[in-house]
Amino acid sequence: MGTDLGRVSIIGADAVGQPGQRRFRIFARSREASAIMWLEKEQLAGLSEALDRTLALITEGQVLRTEARAGGIMAAEAMPADFPRYPNYEVQVGQMRLSFDEQDSFFSLLITPLSISLEDMREPEITMNEEEQILMSFTQQQAQDLSSTIQAVVVAGRPVCPLCHTPLDGGPHACVKQNGHREIVQIEEADDEGE
Repeated sequence: MGTDLGRVSIIGADAVGQPGQRRFRIFARSREASAIMWLEKEQLAGLSEALDRTLALITEGQVLRTEARAGGIMAAEAMPADFPRYPNYEVQVGQMRLSFDEQDSFFSLLITPLSISLEDMREPEITMNEEEQILMSFTQQQAQDLSSTIQAVVVAGRPVCPLCHTPLDGGPHACVKQNGHREIVQIEEADDEGE
């Protein structure tokens, strides 16, 4: 049936490791338990976008996407020093589902972890483990802060090419949008001699 953390007092995101080799995580703590949920950078960025879209809808545009706010993107806050070193739950995120309860004005995030089974001489089998889902609720302000933190975490890594969005490693970059890999269409004018 899974675990319901209830309303969390702490929810945040950060990255562990050096740019290019970072691992991303969401951490949350309530009176009931604590959890660390590992996920891909794209999943983390997608959560931020979903939070921003929902916030814009429920506040009728009063809460704007992080980049549009005056002052730009804030610095990412790390996991609090008093966060449990060994949380009650630590999972790899397979799927996330975000919802908003208008009556209580709370967001809910449902995490479905991945299960990986390794058997001899077979390909690893990856399945969604719905029996170990983690549910948590948080306020609009926490949602806004989480989205801002995620944006700061995502942009703190390697810079990306503004054209193809590929991470730049400091060396030469062969941008697929600028190096001749795009099809060239030539338009020729028709002759007017036949008229």
